[in-house]
Amino acid sequence: MKIKILIGPSTFGMVDSLPVKKLLSADFEIINNPFGRKLSKKELTQALTGVKGLIAGLEILDKEVLKNSELEVISRCGSGMDNIDLEAASALNIKVFSTPDAPTIAVSELTIGAMLSLLRAIPEMNKSFHQGKWTKRIGCQLSGKKIAIIGFGRIGRRVAKLLTAFDAHILAVDPILSGKIDGITMINLEEALTNADIVTLHSSGKVLLIGAREFGLIKKGVYILNAARGGLIDEGALIKAIEEGKVAGAWLDTFIDEPYNGPLTKYEQVILTPHAGSYTYECRSQMEMEAADNLITGFYDLK
Repeated sequence: MKIKILIGPSTFGMVDSLPVKKLLSADFEIINNPFGRKLSKKELTQALTGVKGLIAGLEILDKEVLKNSELEVISRCGSGMDNIDLEAASALNIKVFSTPDAPTIAVSELTIGAMLSLLRAIPEMNKSFHQGKWTKRIGCQLSGKKIAIIGFGRIGRRVAKLLTAFDAHILAVDPILSGKIDGITMINLEEALTNADIVTLHSSGKVLLIGAREFGLIKKGVYILNAARGGLIDEGALIKAIEEGKVAGAWLDTFIDEPYNGPLTKYEQVILTPHAGSYTYECRSQMEMEAADNLITGFYDLK
């Protein structure tokens, strides 16, 4: 009897069919996400009936979901693991894998693109142009700007490396690091927020990092970017800071509830992308193939 596996990410295999073909050749019975979006907890629980393996996206895999499943292997297609209760998985003897390296370049490059778009008001000028208007906007240069990178893991370090080409001054923050990393001295969050012209988030976890207190520390006219997790920024506090002119612009690629259709859509100075950080042909191909290989390896080791 074939092992049933569920593929959670709705776009899995769209860029490159090879990962799906590899799973089929490994004699798995594939169940696809029928909703075309992230599965809710209830939907996931139902979809996991009789399923032994999971290619996971950002679905909530907490203790309750895992305990009520028959899962033996979870292969996360992505880098973050905070949506999976790893302690519960371990207790239930469920093997868990991830693909931490694959998204690094794609997310980093999108971050730089969003940063330049914010500073040079590219989306606003493009929109105006398409409305038949020839309207120039004064922007800012990256050169010489103090940029606080919150979370100095794979993606944070890659962003720092790319920014060196712009002669930007990097302020790095990471609670588990100290001293100098890649020639950059670690500082605390308060010092970074007080001095930064631009703040970009690349940290893991769900703990709120920038709320009303932190927005009180930042310089007037700062730019905020978040390619990490939606819960890292207090949305209400961000909106207030935008309306008061404290924040000049923001880019968000992650949200607590996705798909997002909240109040930030009303602000011209806010660029919103639909959690598309890893969406390049190169990244998706590598990440999905690694996820498929990890799932196969998980079951091979179990036998």
